[in-house]
Amino acid sequence: MGAHVLIVEDEANIRKILSTMLQAEGYETSESENLSGAKEQLRARSPDVILSDLRLGREDGIFLLKWLRDEGIATPFIILTAHGTVDSAVDAMKQGAFDYLSKPFDRTELVRVLKKAVLTGQYQNHSAVKTWSTNASQFPMVGTNEKMQKIGVLIDKVAPTDSTVLITGESGTGKELIAQALHERSLRVKAPFIKINCAAIPGPLMESELFGYERGAFTGAVSSKPGRFELADGGTFFLDEVAEMSVEMQVKLLRVLQDKSFERVGGIRTLTVDVRLITATNKDLDAEVKAGRFRSDLFYRLNVVPISLPPLRERAGDIPLLVAYFVNKFSEKLKKPAPTVSPETLELLLQFPWPGNIRQLENVIERLIVMNETKAISPDQLPDEILEFEEERFYATQGGTLKEQVREATRRIEKRAIEEALLETGSNVTQAARKLNISRKGLQLKMKELGFR
Repeated sequence: MGAHVLIVEDEANIRKILSTMLQAEGYETSESENLSGAKEQLRARSPDVILSDLRLGREDGIFLLKWLRDEGIATPFIILTAHGTVDSAVDAMKQGAFDYLSKPFDRTELVRVLKKAVLTGQYQNHSAVKTWSTNASQFPMVGTNEKMQKIGVLIDKVAPTDSTVLITGESGTGKELIAQALHERSLRVKAPFIKINCAAIPGPLMESELFGYERGAFTGAVSSKPGRFELADGGTFFLDEVAEMSVEMQVKLLRVLQDKSFERVGGIRTLTVDVRLITATNKDLDAEVKAGRFRSDLFYRLNVVPISLPPLRERAGDIPLLVAYFVNKFSEKLKKPAPTVSPETLELLLQFPWPGNIRQLENVIERLIVMNETKAISPDQLPDEILEFEEERFYATQGGTLKEQVREATRRIEKRAIEEALLETGSNVTQAARKLNISRKGLQLKMKELGFR
């Protein structure tokens, strides 16, 4: 179920229309016909957005907005107003309303404004989301995604044990963070946490890196050197990109898992270690086993407790929370005031598929904070790859010719400009026409064309 919208409207048929319309768009809705009922519902459960008429019989929707702010509730508040009362929207906006919609409302515009409000609410309320982190320098598990919450529960259960864990997921999903969290929550927390990326070490050097070497074992070995397994004794050893390990090295790793013993390169003395092993890969190890590139016996040894991290595109609802976290993180790091992020910017970030996952998002936000000199991050500040993707997506999903799309976009802009002019002039058509630099008659004709009453 999508975001929860509380509809406050005294006319039953309008409540029903709004509720049916929003449910068809994937929103969860609840309804109230008056202020007391709305307050009762708000005390029981906080919605993501409140959609309220300004006129509720003899009551005023602005009183509900004032009550919310007095109670410290920052839920985005959208008001519905007839053109005859559009001047009242001025007061509502001053009281902190997120936006307003004029009756009769356009379905597309309603959904657009609601989406912006939901994103803004998620961004503003990120600090209320339960998070945990290994230390202040690591990014925490931010978000409300169900899969990530289950992973958090699993980590808390598995961490105190010595069970071997295999972490899978695309590059940039936070596999090293999970390994670090497992160590920090284990009984080995005071012992070393040693990590190695198998993809970064040439095959011929892998054995000496893992197991160390004795003096004279090969040219240049002027002294003995312990390997990573020795260094991790008593602690946790994290092998990242384990699928890149050669079959020969897989055999040696299997022996360590079975016997907890090995010899240094060039040595004859058998060494014994007590190590908790955590591995990670961005490859499908089942497929690697079937292809003969990864030993099945080693796979079963490593896959005692599997943890599969979802890509960011499958937890897009967490993007506003992650953006807020990274904005605060890098603003503090760079000693700059934290800018706000416009709803339009959040929407573009939400639509992007993020092939580099959280790591890519983090890098984009850091770049934005470094370059930003304004109080708000607007869409035009986003990297070209995000803007170009959105442009391609727009033309791929919109129906009609380019001319028709431009005409519809112009219609929406004109309607919004007229609404704002009427709002600023207290619905005085003559003054609104002057602000828009057109004749009074021209404005009246345009209002009739756009469906104004």
